[in-house]
Amino acid sequence: MTKPNNKLTTNLDHQDKDNKPLIIGGIIVLFISISPFLFYSYKSFPNTKIWETSFFTLSTNFQDWYSYAWYLSGKIIPLYLLLIWFFTCKHWWHWIILVPIAMYSFQLWGIINQSNNIDEVELIYLLPLMMVLIPSVYVIRAKLFAKIHDKDLKSFEEELGKKLTLWQQIKDLFR
Repeated sequence: MTKPNNKLTTNLDHQDKDNKPLIIGGIIVLFISISPFLFYSYKSFPNTKIWETSFFTLSTNFQDWYSYAWYLSGKIIPLYLLLIWFFTCKHWWHWIILVPIAMYSFQLWGIINQSNNIDEVELIYLLPLMMVLIPSVYVIRAKLFAKIHDKDLKSFEEELGKKLTLWQQIKDLFR
């Protein structure tokens, strides 16, 4: 005798197979929801330049450990959230998120090295990445747009050669 094929039994059979995305999504939500607690963990650091415990003694070039932890959490948490966004985003443009990820990474590296010029020279390091990434993402967008609207490469090149006002260029970005 065969089992009746109704919607209730088939949904229950598929439910076991579809739990993996639900569990992964729940873990991602948990990671995002704990970010405020991670950010405010800097408040647990001491307000002294030398941190002494029974296990270790550490000193910092910053004003105090509290400031150092504040700077660190101000760079780590946005980097952490951007990485989650980058790895979970399914849009074609998600590669452009690498620009702020690189920016926060360079800033974090400056803080970890305890340099005195925090947030000053990162743009110099970001320019080569941006010079490759931004045109690449735009070309991907243009090819997708051309494919969707069945345009050939010649009409695409002609469109790129047109003189457009700033407002027309901005409108083209969102069409």
